[in-house]
Amino acid sequence: MSDPANEADALDEETGRLLFAKECTFIAGSERIKGLPPFTLPEIAFAGRSNVGKSSLLNALTNRSSLARVSHTPGRTRQLNFFDLGGRLVLVDMPGYGYAEASKADIKRWEKLIDAYLSGRPTLARVMVLVDSRHGLKPGDRDLMKRLDERAVSYQVALTKGDEPKPAALEATVAKIVAELVKQPAAHPDIVVTSATTGAGMPELRARLAKLAAPPPSR
Repeated sequence: MSDPANEADALDEETGRLLFAKECTFIAGSERIKGLPPFTLPEIAFAGRSNVGKSSLLNALTNRSSLARVSHTPGRTRQLNFFDLGGRLVLVDMPGYGYAEASKADIKRWEKLIDAYLSGRPTLARVMVLVDSRHGLKPGDRDLMKRLDERAVSYQVALTKGDEPKPAALEATVAKIVAELVKQPAAHPDIVVTSATTGAGMPELRARLAKLAAPPPSR
């Protein structure tokens, strides 16, 4: 006898696969809140430390090699970049925090931009907080989570580089983060463990994000 739960998961993953197989195009980028595109589709923002592997995850998620710039220099994303996914969802690449190569003036300006975006974007459906699975939550991650809680912005943690830690260490990291998330009012309870290298976790992440997309246009 088939398992209805497994069938539902498979259907969700297929829905996510089809959505993220659609054309994904750059529509806007701005270092100032006044330069952001108009409110249209639901938006999923991706945030994390500047060396967390955010660009690699975005490229793997959309099955592209250069949607988001991959760099060995932390802090290269210096504006909010918006990508339209099939006319149903907007992916937002946010500047990383913990900017190793940024000036104090740049850091202050980017933080002001991020705060304004998080506080005043009605189309923002969820923020994906990316955390390096080798290190777990860092002060910068907790600071962002606190700001999201204060603004009642829904967020979910996704672990990156999930292929690198030993299974026992990864399991311990996940358990520790889950214990912290249950205390956070705006946190989504599920953690997704991903690897841009192996593709692990991408079907599950696509399935979750597809549920937040606008419905397909009626024919």
